[in-house]
Order: sequence, then structure tokens, then C-alpha cells
Amino acid sequence: MDRTEVIAGVAGELYATEKAVDDAIAHATALVQSMIGARAALSISAVSGAASQAKAIEAIAALSTARDAVVACHAELEKDHRRLGYGVYAAGPLNKPDEWDNRPMTRQDRHLRVA
Repeated sequence: MDRTEVIAGVAGELYATEKAVDDAIAHATALVQSMIGARAALSISAVSGAASQAKAIEAIAALSTARDAVVACHAELEKDHRRLGYGVYAAGPLNKPDEWDNRPMTRQDRHLRVA
């Protein structure tokens, strides 16, 4: 296995981890939405579901912390990659802006688009 294949393997796992955490956050928020909708549909008091909903929101907060850690891992891997002299390497379908990109934001940058 050559250097490029090894680096691509790590980059692929990093991208998969980032996506998995994002997917988990999306599923957890859908759970909370479902809990609220079910409570309303069954005409149940907000008090009766407060503890379980709080735990689900706590899980979302923990997932957010995990996402921050994965993003920090990504940044550290990028530094290691450059420090080891492997140059620039990009993997994954997402446009990942550099930290030092100081261009002004356009209107498109400020709006999320669902494809």
C-alpha cells in the first residue's frame, strides 16, 4: 500500500465519521420533534414528557460536543499532514473552506440549500 492509499483511507474514515455524527444529530433532533408532535397529537401535558425530552436534548448536546471534537481532529490531521510534508490533499464531496480564507461572504454563502 502506498502513501496515497494510506492517506486516502484515513481521509475516508474521517469523512465517514463526520457524516455519521451529523446523521446522529439529525436523527436525535427528529426524535425530539416526534416526541413533541406525539404529545400534541395525544393531548398529553408537556409536564408528562419533560424528563424524557430533556434526556433526548441532553443527547443532542453530547453529540454536538462530539461533532466539535471530530472537527478539531480534522484540523489536527490537516496540520499533521502538512507538517509531514505530504502537501495538500482533499477528500470527500464537501467544499471545506480553509481557516485563513478571508474573502467576504456572498449571499449564497449565508443560505443553506438542500439538494
